[in-house]
Amino acid sequence: MKLALVFPGQGSQHVGMGKDFYDAHASVRDVFARAGEALGYDMAKLCFSGPDMELNRTERTQPALLTASIAAYTLLKAEGVEPVLVAGHSLGEYTALVAAGALGLEEAVKLTEFRGQLMQSAVPEGKGKMAAILGLDRAQVDAACSETGAGYVAAANYNCPGQIVISGEAVAVEEAMGRCKDAGAKRAIALAVSVPSHSRLMDGAAEKLSAHLEDISMSEPSVPVVCNSEARAVTLVAELKQALVRQLNGPVLWEDCVRAMTSAGVDTFVEVGPKQVLSGLIRRCDKEVTTLGVENPDSLAKTLEALRD
Repeated sequence: MKLALVFPGQGSQHVGMGKDFYDAHASVRDVFARAGEALGYDMAKLCFSGPDMELNRTERTQPALLTASIAAYTLLKAEGVEPVLVAGHSLGEYTALVAAGALGLEEAVKLTEFRGQLMQSAVPEGKGKMAAILGLDRAQVDAACSETGAGYVAAANYNCPGQIVISGEAVAVEEAMGRCKDAGAKRAIALAVSVPSHSRLMDGAAEKLSAHLEDISMSEPSVPVVCNSEARAVTLVAELKQALVRQLNGPVLWEDCVRAMTSAGVDTFVEVGPKQVLSGLIRRCDKEVTTLGVENPDSLAKTLEALRD
């Protein structure tokens, strides 16, 4: 068995995430305490009590979801679980870097808070939009975006066969949604986000992130990180930093990342963190692999039993 750990991105957060682990494990309480101390507010209270409006603020969501995912990861690590590769979807890439030892927890929560602030301020409210397109292939979605005349829109997330997210100026995204429906899309769903992530509307934010990363201390990871923008395993610090910048204003190649991992021999994926969004995407990419999850005590026990078997 070859194992990869994967970490969820923004959208998987929910009030109450990580509380069962927190109540049962001192190591998890330590993770939440360290994150809260680094940021200057009670991270446990935010994750467990919300309210939703506060937790869903981008600058809060990103460090909170990273904290909850790393808390779950510490329990896997304590059981001796060792992956051959790690990866994360968008924000989850930062979590993967912490799990791989390339980035410290305190540095990571501050960095993701900063990233969230950059993203939120990059585009005026209402100007940007994202939408999920179901039932078309890459060429069809790319063509619909390129033929749109209302403004800028492009593919932002190549999640799995038949599921692609587009991002850009609101009017252009709306036109592209119509073009995708005309091309035979099963559904075109506007997402409840205000930030047009992974598009060139984030160019300014990417420049600021790049400058900020120059002062961030990172180490070579103990296990290769399959990066969103590269869809390949990366170990050099300079390349990891460049990948973080590129995924902010370029597409997340998640399907390609999954295929890169399976090509490297990975046959088992464990999604570490709230919900199991990535597990579903991975199964759509490759029906032969095993997907497991760790988000609460029950799923942790089942995953450890499966890995031991």
